[in-house]
Amino acid sequence: MNTVKIKAQPREVGKKASRAVRRAGNVPCVLYGHDAETVSFQVSALDLHGLVYTDERYRVEVKLDSQVYDCILKDVEFNPVSEALTHADFQLLRAGEKIELSIPVQIVGKAKGQLEGGDIQVIVHEIDIEALPKDIPEHIAVDISDLEIGDTIHVSDISVPGVEFVTAANQSIVTCFVRKVELEPVVEVVEGELPEGEAPLAEGAPEGEAPPAAGEPAKEQKKEE
Repeated sequence: MNTVKIKAQPREVGKKASRAVRRAGNVPCVLYGHDAETVSFQVSALDLHGLVYTDERYRVEVKLDSQVYDCILKDVEFNPVSEALTHADFQLLRAGEKIELSIPVQIVGKAKGQLEGGDIQVIVHEIDIEALPKDIPEHIAVDISDLEIGDTIHVSDISVPGVEFVTAANQSIVTCFVRKVELEPVVEVVEGELPEGEAPLAEGAPEGEAPPAAGEPAKEQKKEE
């Protein structure tokens, strides 16, 4: 599991103080752990992007003043309108102490069903696990090479050494299905009837000439000399 190092700064707690942190381009954060005192700090929003917008899980070293904390990003919050990061939670990692967290799913290979005209749908993009810090995977690889049309891979179908799945065993991860082809409706025209929306020719009107619109005077017929 790769490690990302970030520098943090102390911060004051409270709504007003948190708003000031965000205006400065930083994200209010907290660090907690079993039998450990909660630590409040702030981190540059740019420094967090690599941890948040990724399909990998990283170990994190947070340096705050003279202290270095071995932890992992546990949860984040976003502004519902701007989608900007508004808060981040980190959890301490301790050797011999299991931790529960979500791990990204990565699909590997091309399904047999895709070669037969099918398509795949990923049902979940993360799986909840429990593991010791040394066994936490960066991602969970799901090989779909043998997946045929109509098949589904469930959590119970995969295994990762040292990892216990918290997500239900019957949870679907990815499925292969047949694409639905939408056909255009066929309009059947009975002899002597006009297709819907087509107006009949006005009496006496030359063939191929459209009838006058409602309220429009009919064209005068040319008199033969």
